[in-house]
Amino acid sequence: MPGLTARDLAAVHRLEFPFWLNTLCQALFGACFAVTAPAGMLAVGPVLVVVANVVLMEAGLVLNSVADLDSDARHAERGTLASATRRLGRRAGLRLATAEFALGFALAVAASVHTGHWLCAVAAAGTVAAHVLYNVEPVRLKTRGLPGAAVFAAGVVALPCLTAHAAVSPTVGTAPALVYAGLTLLAAGRVVWWSVPDRAADAAAGQRTTSVRHGAVRALGLALPVLVAGLTCLTWGLWWYGGPAGPVVALVGAGGHLVFVATVVLLARRLAAGERARSTVLRRSVMPVVLAADVAIVAVALAAG
Repeated sequence: MPGLTARDLAAVHRLEFPFWLNTLCQALFGACFAVTAPAGMLAVGPVLVVVANVVLMEAGLVLNSVADLDSDARHAERGTLASATRRLGRRAGLRLATAEFALGFALAVAASVHTGHWLCAVAAAGTVAAHVLYNVEPVRLKTRGLPGAAVFAAGVVALPCLTAHAAVSPTVGTAPALVYAGLTLLAAGRVVWWSVPDRAADAAAGQRTTSVRHGAVRALGLALPVLVAGLTCLTWGLWWYGGPAGPVVALVGAGGHLVFVATVVLLARRLAAGERARSTVLRRSVMPVVLAADVAIVAVALAAG
């Protein structure tokens, strides 16, 4: 790996604002809804699984960087990522992702041994499988449209939530289950939204994402029902979880995601009018809204628990 720098490693792990903070929130969600007091987050089990979740999701992003090199190299806004991935190299990138998957899974197994809740290890294994299925041929679900978005969302939300929750409790109540389902659906819709600026590069690389298959406006039209369903589940789950304070918990926790869904509608209208979507603009202007929403969910989960 001649010439590889720390900045290159940060790039292939997507450690740019706000993505790394979104990843941290996703790693925390399950434990936040399972503990009965914020101090419970400092117990051995939750600490192990939160670290495991972060490592597993970052491994998936490294794998995605390697798998998407052809597309990223054709993308005007992905030059830094493509150059970093080239310097890392395909073989070294696969080795790095494999090592991180192994480390994350080992931490989840350690949490299972410590707590006696084997759902931690099972869900962590599912996280690995989801990222492999999304990125690796011959399955490569990224190129299969909406099913790929669903599997990616499972790998970054649903399964990490189960991994973290199981470090505290072996069972998931109805309210947290609704929250996790809602967050997963929102993430699936966000995958489609994020693919819109990549449409030309993905098409040139032969990657049939939802945006490539249906066009940008139609893809967002397909994503919107998924996003609305996710917002509904999230709001319902937070209201239920909050008990007497349910309306306030739902408003604080779901409000940011409602704003995000509104931005998707506005983007679809702008695209229909002939404007062009840019991933840098979406990352800097819209993703911080998603981050604020995720931080709010962590906060209300701990406060209402």
